[in-house]
Amino acid sequence: MKRFIIIIIFYFSTESKGQDILFSQSFLVPETINSSFTGSTRGTKAGLISRTQWRSSSLKVSSNFAFADRWFEGIRSGIGISVLNQNESSSGYSFNQINLIYSKAFELGDSWFFRPSITAGVGNKSYGFQNLLFEDQITLGNSFFNPTIDPTILNSQRIFIDIGSSFLINNSDSWIGITFRHLNKPNISLTETVNTPIDIYFSMHTKYYLPILYNIETWLAKKSKIYLLANYLKQGPYDRLDGGLQYVYDDRISLGLTASKNVEKNTTNSKYINSFNIFTGIHWKNYRFGYSYEYNTSQLMNFGGSHEFSISYDFNINQRELDRYKCVAFF
Repeated sequence: MKRFIIIIIFYFSTESKGQDILFSQSFLVPETINSSFTGSTRGTKAGLISRTQWRSSSLKVSSNFAFADRWFEGIRSGIGISVLNQNESSSGYSFNQINLIYSKAFELGDSWFFRPSITAGVGNKSYGFQNLLFEDQITLGNSFFNPTIDPTILNSQRIFIDIGSSFLINNSDSWIGITFRHLNKPNISLTETVNTPIDIYFSMHTKYYLPILYNIETWLAKKSKIYLLANYLKQGPYDRLDGGLQYVYDDRISLGLTASKNVEKNTTNSKYINSFNIFTGIHWKNYRFGYSYEYNTSQLMNFGGSHEFSISYDFNINQRELDRYKCVAFF
């Protein structure tokens, strides 16, 4: 039993080292993939997104991301904070990180803007060893448990510093961005004598307005927009490409569909399409609500799909500044 527990812990340790958390609503809540959206509305905003996956198995994983940021016109910069949390129900695995974000905006002509940003944070990775009972702790006839001699509990957590950077180019309809995470390659090993660095995370993503309905003189077409969505990421030996389309009606209702695949197949059994994701969003007054469902095509890990819910709120929107600097951050 102890060997099985250690294998499970090693598996999640490897997964957490190999891949960052990716939210299905990354195009509805772009702060999850690019920190340069900090201060992008020339105001103050805050939000929360929650993801639950593999709900039909004992290895249920929950991930949460919260953010808040504000634009400071005097220094033409955005300052924000984000908090990331992930928990696994069976092993007690927990990952927490808090980041401080600074972004800057530079005007490139009449309609395009360049926004670099930098993030610095503190992360904590731990396992719930205190909730596990090993065989060497049990003594028949006694009403107490012996302390285990298993060496893996000597370091049940790791605290590390994490540095990242993002870049964003946008106009009033489209944006393209690049993100680098773990530039300092922090050590996340639970053993003091071993160095297990997090692989650098690279992502290139875009949301591009397709003027398909631009010349159609109908009431519906005038209130409708269609976007091309794409996100490529690579981290160590893992990579992923997401692509799809998004329909937005009157900047109030959003519907989208994306599919993902591995560009470089790591196994001979890799499917052409790894997952499908459908998402929807509603913009009501200063609130934005989102829901998405991701269906995994792999039979090995298809334990009920992944559900995501998001909510965000925009404070004191300056509509004139928003029209000028908008990053299409809402939908």
